[in-house]
Amino acid sequence: MSSDYSARHLSVLEGLEAVRKRPGMYIGSTDSRGLMHCLWEIIDNSVDEALAGHGNDIGVTLHADGSVEVRDRARGIPVDIEPKTGLSGVEVVFTKLHAGGKFGSGSYAASGGLHGVGASVVNALSERLDVEVDRDGKTWAMSFHRGEPGIFADVDGRPDPNAPFTPFEERSELRVVGKVAKGVTGTRIRYWADPQIFTKGAEFQTEELLSRARQTAFLVPGLALDVVDERGDEPKTTTFQFEGGISEFVEHLAPDAPLTDIWRITGSGGFTETVPVLSESGAMLPTELDRECHVDIALRWGTGYETIVKSFVNIIATPKGGTHQLGFDQGLLKFLRQQVEQNARRLKAGNDKLEKDDVLAGLTAVITVRLPEPQFEGQTKEVLGTPAVRAIVANVLTKELGARFASTKRDDKAQSALLLDKVVAEMKSRISARAHKETQRRKNALESSSLPAKLVDCRSNDVAQSELFIVEGDSALGTAKLARDSEHQALLPIRGKILNVQKASVSDMLGNAECASIIQVIGAGSGRSFDLSAARYGKVIIMSDADVDGAHIRTLLLTLFFRYMRPMIEEGRVFAAVPPLHRVVVMNPGSKPNETIYTYSEAELHGVLATLKKQGRRFQDPIQRYKGLGEMDADQLATTTMDRRHRTLRRVGVGDAENAGRVFELLMGNDVAPRKEFIIDSADALERDRIDA
Repeated sequence: MSSDYSARHLSVLEGLEAVRKRPGMYIGSTDSRGLMHCLWEIIDNSVDEALAGHGNDIGVTLHADGSVEVRDRARGIPVDIEPKTGLSGVEVVFTKLHAGGKFGSGSYAASGGLHGVGASVVNALSERLDVEVDRDGKTWAMSFHRGEPGIFADVDGRPDPNAPFTPFEERSELRVVGKVAKGVTGTRIRYWADPQIFTKGAEFQTEELLSRARQTAFLVPGLALDVVDERGDEPKTTTFQFEGGISEFVEHLAPDAPLTDIWRITGSGGFTETVPVLSESGAMLPTELDRECHVDIALRWGTGYETIVKSFVNIIATPKGGTHQLGFDQGLLKFLRQQVEQNARRLKAGNDKLEKDDVLAGLTAVITVRLPEPQFEGQTKEVLGTPAVRAIVANVLTKELGARFASTKRDDKAQSALLLDKVVAEMKSRISARAHKETQRRKNALESSSLPAKLVDCRSNDVAQSELFIVEGDSALGTAKLARDSEHQALLPIRGKILNVQKASVSDMLGNAECASIIQVIGAGSGRSFDLSAARYGKVIIMSDADVDGAHIRTLLLTLFFRYMRPMIEEGRVFAAVPPLHRVVVMNPGSKPNETIYTYSEAELHGVLATLKKQGRRFQDPIQRYKGLGEMDADQLATTTMDRRHRTLRRVGVGDAENAGRVFELLMGNDVAPRKEFIIDSADALERDRIDA
């Protein structure tokens, strides 16, 4: 390839040739991930302009021919001559490694780019790159072929990377291709990734692009990002623009119901950094510079266990963290440990100490820092390395959280107390889970004594075939013992209505005998530690009376499963038994045995009786109505509710987990007002005969 280049550009091409030989050093890989990284390099240049206050509109177009175009209305790349090289600013940016406006603090106070290689790397790895710049009332243009400037002989004005290419030899030419109104500025870059570099099948990932564009719009309030995908049958346009900043970002990311409001924490800190600076004589001299780091954090805790923490430096995502995230984790843990120690008596925390996982459970946070010339580990910028940022983030976080916890406002005090309750409950749950690790697995015959004494276990060790019936009361247990298939069916009685775990803390739930027994018997843990593969039974069947109290008990049990053992529901392993309400004995003439019909609702009973009367058949009167499972004899319970050949089960499913979570919180949660409003609004839809009174 080097033979195609003119002598004038040998020095440029030596640099770009290194990029082509070792692309992974600059973009991470040569598959779709590397292709997307190239696109981020170009987009982030436009974002840095918006961050500096120039332009609030960026467009990205995925063309049908495999190229991608990025356009902005910012200042435009400089078109004047750079004195050291004698080249135009456009050519310097796209052909010289480590060239750009982000090394000093003159053009950008804080930017995502800092190595000056992004645009030139993309150019080196492109089969063709076209750039147009609106500046000084004109539209300037230049094209490149694998890093070398020149002219493509396009047919009918349609850009084609395979068109004949003529490199510049004497001097490069920045062409004037149009005029623009005075004051109009901006840049348009369109490039075709080089198939010699990128692996076959590498393509732009639409979902990843949309996710990154949405993320950037959250991080730069007011910035509009338009993404157009022309690769399908019809162009698809998606626009992102948000005014709420990272607070709105946290609200978008949060997977659970809120325990606290979104807390916004801002602050800054200064530090001194020694960096090598090139002197006029060409020597690198160590120079001390005063830097300032701005910290902006939005965080909130939810009722769940999932942790989502995203960190950014000058709008650049750092998925592998770095010193800013270390400072956040350490500052948060240290602060909450102090708060728990100060409130140890109220929280009944003892001498146990919080750990990082206890604090992060249910946390959704976005951490952003802005500072000039951050130190990253590599061009891919996945880890921030600037050491001083760690202490600054920790200090800002500790100071702002301290002010919130010391606040006398009612909301702040209530939310601070809720947060401490949650982290202490997580700590107790972790300690309890560790202490009972062995009891959370299926016990063999020698260990069965550690299971609750009231469990009536089955003989089979085949999890797929085994069933656990949770029955209401000892009277139902007695009948169920005789009605069950002892090979595969186990019984666990519960006493009355269990704790409403939607309102209770984790520690209260673990302290409740009925809840603890259910979790121990199922044997797979609870919450974050729940391991579906360790569950001792293939099916869990809730068998409660067919009345309002039975329905309430079933709801309380489902709340326990939904909140602490949700994978059981998601895998379709939780069922509700369907016991009958009535027993109709139809008398047959002569020696023919009487016929028994079970009905499951008042409407079904009336229908059966009407049919019998119409047929002229007699039945025993009064009709037997079951007030509870204990009123059935073993044969009746087996036939109607427990025998696999005849019974009916209702599988409990979660079609929409988010809506299900909202309904559980509405009907079972702490907030009474929405529940009262729901009951009042729904009262007209309730039929009087549905009330079991």
